[in-house]
Amino acid sequence: MNNQNNDFLGTAPVGKLLFKLSLPTILAQLINMLYNIVDRIYIGHMPGDGDLALTGVGICMPILIVVSAFASLISAGGAPRASIFMGKGDRDTAEKTMGSCFSLQVIVSVVLTVILLVFHRDLLFLFGASENTIGYASDYIQIYAIGTIFVQLTLGMNAYITAQGFSKISMLTILIGAITNIILDPIFIFVFDMGVSGAALATILSQGISCIWVILFLCGKKTLLRLKKETLKIRFSLVLPCIALGIAPFIMQASESIISVCFNSSLLKYGGDVAVGAMTILTSVLQLAMLPLQGLSQGAQPISSYNYGARNPERVKKVFRMLLLSSLVYSVALWALVMLFPRMFAGIFTPDPTLLDFSEQALRIYCGGLCLFGIQIACQMTFVSLGKAFSSIIVAVMRKFVLLLPLIYLLPQLLKDKTMAVYTAEPVADVIAVTFTAILFFVQFKKAMKDIEPSDQL
Repeated sequence: MNNQNNDFLGTAPVGKLLFKLSLPTILAQLINMLYNIVDRIYIGHMPGDGDLALTGVGICMPILIVVSAFASLISAGGAPRASIFMGKGDRDTAEKTMGSCFSLQVIVSVVLTVILLVFHRDLLFLFGASENTIGYASDYIQIYAIGTIFVQLTLGMNAYITAQGFSKISMLTILIGAITNIILDPIFIFVFDMGVSGAALATILSQGISCIWVILFLCGKKTLLRLKKETLKIRFSLVLPCIALGIAPFIMQASESIISVCFNSSLLKYGGDVAVGAMTILTSVLQLAMLPLQGLSQGAQPISSYNYGARNPERVKKVFRMLLLSSLVYSVALWALVMLFPRMFAGIFTPDPTLLDFSEQALRIYCGGLCLFGIQIACQMTFVSLGKAFSSIIVAVMRKFVLLLPLIYLLPQLLKDKTMAVYTAEPVADVIAVTFTAILFFVQFKKAMKDIEPSDQL
């Protein structure tokens, strides 16, 4: 199969190629950050009960994270496998992989929509809603649920655009939705006086427009992998390996909802609605750290996956070294800014002085391990890029379930300030998890590179 249209992934200088593919994805993730937090910024500044409305929308975040996680379950594994097939010169199988994943995402979207519409109140109380905040949370999530399919297809299928090396097009996907959302938010929230319902409506309309853009591109003439009717049949022999590889990103994202339940229930117990509201701010700041790192790793993914499929270990090693260095520099720089100016970050989301004072202290504690995130993301996402499902699952489970969950409940029993002890669980888990991930990666990456060495080097 001729793969001349995408052989630049295997021949172009790695440094320039990583910059070319990563810059648009980093910009896209920064834009996506605005997309995700602009609702909270506007809502937090609503006159009257803006602080309670912000808390209510914050309680919806675990549910929104789960919706996004299901997109990752299918696409985060499918896109790297499509890149690997492209590296082998097998475009037909790559297209069938993408088409099968598309159909599966449509089915998953319908199921999620029904579940959210029927059980949203029970889920919201489970995730930490109180009688003061349930009204705001319920209004937001009911409207958001209707646009679940837009979220699924936009996030899921955009990954295949990035996987082909069209990082500028994937950036435009996010840019179109973000600009639309930023424009519609104040109109629906303030002009039409729709409050949190207006914020949700602006979000799903924006995602709908992005969804149309993605599908039109993948059905058009410029794409290398085309979405066609004959590829839409679900082929389980292709889909199941994608799901296996996508389990780690799914755990990374979906477990955030479980973590949020544990955080919010503990914080509600020890610190009340103020502590839960601060958690909304803290997680928003953490998104500021994670999304650009994810953008950088997404830019590296097609290069790593393609060259792994093409059995070129030296290029794979070089991509990882550059990814690790870039990620580490960013995470250390952002950590320093958060430590020095926590009130500035918290002030983006609320003008309330009580919430600001509380968040300022909590933010320094919660983000204490942020400087190490570059190592964690670079190693974990490289596992995914190389198709190493088992290793990526292990590191995801270790940080969230083995370390963070128990620490949320253990540390308040050991430290005097029980509320701040809950926040302390995050940096403690980060330090231990990064150490574990780095050791595992060193061993597994060495084996993976040996497996693809040309036979004359063995």
